[in-house]
Order: sequence, then C-alpha cells, then structure tokens
Amino acid sequence: MEYIYTFIHIVELLLYLFLGLTALYLLIFAVLGFLPAKKYIADSQTHRKIAVLIPGYKEDAVIIDVAKDALLQNYDRKYFDVVVIADSFEESTLHKLKELPIKLIEVSFDVSTKAKALNKAMALIGDDYDIALVLDADNLMEKDFLSKINAGFDKGYKIIQGHRIAKNINNSFAILDAISEEINNYIFRKAHRSVGLSAALIGSGMAFDYPLFKSTMQKMKAVGGFDKELEMYFLKNRYTIEYLENAIVKDEKVQKSEVFANQRRRWLSAQFIYFGENIASAFVQLFTKGNIDYFDKVIQMGQLPRVLLLAVTGLITVFYAVIFFFFHEMHLLLDVYQWAFVLLMIILALLLSVPRNFYNRSTLYALLTLPKGIFIMMLSMLRFKGANKKFIHTQHGKVS
Repeated sequence: MEYIYTFIHIVELLLYLFLGLTALYLLIFAVLGFLPAKKYIADSQTHRKIAVLIPGYKEDAVIIDVAKDALLQNYDRKYFDVVVIADSFEESTLHKLKELPIKLIEVSFDVSTKAKALNKAMALIGDDYDIALVLDADNLMEKDFLSKINAGFDKGYKIIQGHRIAKNINNSFAILDAISEEINNYIFRKAHRSVGLSAALIGSGMAFDYPLFKSTMQKMKAVGGFDKELEMYFLKNRYTIEYLENAIVKDEKVQKSEVFANQRRRWLSAQFIYFGENIASAFVQLFTKGNIDYFDKVIQMGQLPRVLLLAVTGLITVFYAVIFFFFHEMHLLLDVYQWAFVLLMIILALLLSVPRNFYNRSTLYALLTLPKGIFIMMLSMLRFKGANKKFIHTQHGKVS
C-alpha cells in the first residue's frame, strides 16, 4: 500500500508542477501586458514593394469581397500587388477574379497545403518584392495596414505579425473564439514584445522580408500548421518577430461547432507535434547559445490550451474539495487550497487578458456555451493524432 501512495504522490506532484507553472507563466505575462506597446505611424518615406499573398481552397463565398477590399489600401497602388492563389475554385469565381486588377494564380495539388500554394505563387510572380504579406482568404485589412507594416520594416525587423481581431461576433461560438484570439494576442504577442521576446505567429496578417520568406518556405514540409514550423525555424535561427498592435486585420471567427472541432484538432496536432520535435534542441539552444526566445516558444507549445487548462484545473480542484470535506482518510499529498490557488492564478490571468469591450451581456451568454466548447476541445485532444498529416480545411462564409 505504501508503494501505491508513493506513486499517487509522485503523479500529484508532477501534475501540480505542470499546471501550476503554466498558470504562473500566464499570470506573469498577463501582468507584463500592461506595459505600453510600440505603435508604428504610417509615415515612412520609403515605399517597399509588397506582395499581398492570399491562398484559398474552395473559398468561393468570400474571396471576391476579400480581393476587392485588399485593393483599397491607402498605400501607393504601384507599390503592392494583390496575389490570389486559387485552389479548387469554381469557374464563375475565377472569371470574376480575372476581372479585377490582381494577379491570379491557379493551382491544383494531390494534397493541398498553404505552403505549397505560397511556394507556387512566389515561383511565378518573381522576386521584384521587398515584403511578403500572408492573408487568409477571409481576412480584411484596415485601410492603413500596409502603411503600418511598411513603417515597421523601417525599424530593421524582417518578420512582423499584425493584430488579428474578429470580423464577426454574431453568435456565442464566434464570441468565445474572438476572446480566445485576443487573450493570445495579449499574452503571446503584446506582453512578450514588452520584455523583448518574440511575438507568436498566427498564420495570417503576418509580413516577412520577401527573399527570406521565399527561401525559407521552400524548406517547409508541414501539411497543417505551417506557421508553427516557420516560427520554430525563425526563432531557432535567432530572428526576432515583431508585433504591431495597431496594425489591424479582421478574421472570420468560427460559428459552428463542427468547424470549431476541425480547427482546434488541426491546431492541437501542430502544437504538440512541434513541441515533441523541438523540446530537446530547445534545451541545447538555451544552455549552449542562450536562445531564450526559441526555448520560450517551445515551452508555449507544451502547454494546454487556455480553455482546457481552466477546465482540467477546475475539475481537479473540485475533486480535491470533495476529498477534503468528505473523505478525510484518503492520504493525498496536496490539498484543495493549493489547487484553488492554481485555479485562481489561471482565472486572474484570463481576466486581465480579455479586452474590456468584451465585458458585456453577450459575453456572459456566450460563457454558457463554454462547457460545449471544452467538451469539443477534449474530443479534439483524443482525435488529433494524424491531423498534421492531412489537409483540414476551415470553411468560411459571408458574415455581416
């Protein structure tokens, strides 16, 4: 029996350290996020040539509006091209795109990926560009987005992540998705940059030095989560990723549970695969080269998503409360107060990270669907194996 108790205590301690250190990490950066962020004014005297790359797979419902909107930037028109990379579009959609003053690249692959589409496009459009800007097929840039990105490159950065926000908050799932993205923006982008660490890439609204991006993309092999593979590569090679909080690009938030499940399954798969592939080299880089940026990013990959972290810690706290008050004879190493402290850190970190405009009645109603979201996330955890080996498309539609 003594051996059983010893085993249980070891499991308790390891679980407590994992969840407790994650909670502490989030809380520290939630506090650091109050430091002022850099703002870039769109007044640069240098006009860099920008390729606005918009890969899309069966995005007929949104691509026309997105392409038209991308042309409306206040950046000098002769200094940017909108490049739509059309994979499996309908003929009627292609016909409408050809009527616009854009570059249309039609592609077809046995296994479609964003990386393949981008590589094909850059091979065809040539090298007469200074910046590659990657958008999703549902993204809408604010009118000064390119000007602010251009100004950011004046500071010498080669990789810049814009501030992606919700295009729609028209139902509970969309609200929760929007809040989740803003928490990530706050903790993993704004707060990290405030102390000199790199911001996290997010898959769209991100700009790169064009020659660097083109040469790097040719090395990418990811089917899903290519932005995570990019991120690992750049940080391992000591590039800093800047974050422009005032450069806004709007992104469609998921509105259906099945889309939410597919999207999270893809994200979780990429996250844990790249954690496993990089954790050993992250320690080597930390101790031999002092590469804190790369190590920090790999540690992020090993953390549970925020909603699962909250759910797991909450359930454990409830379990320990029941044991503490009703089953005193059970010999556990930890008590309910220690777990409640971890839960409190998580809740406080999340509350500090949510933008004030989400503190309203709609968010309160949306929280009622949180248990469903948690259940979907847990199912995704069980089913994410192999998700990084095949293309999982997130379907978009028109939203008001």
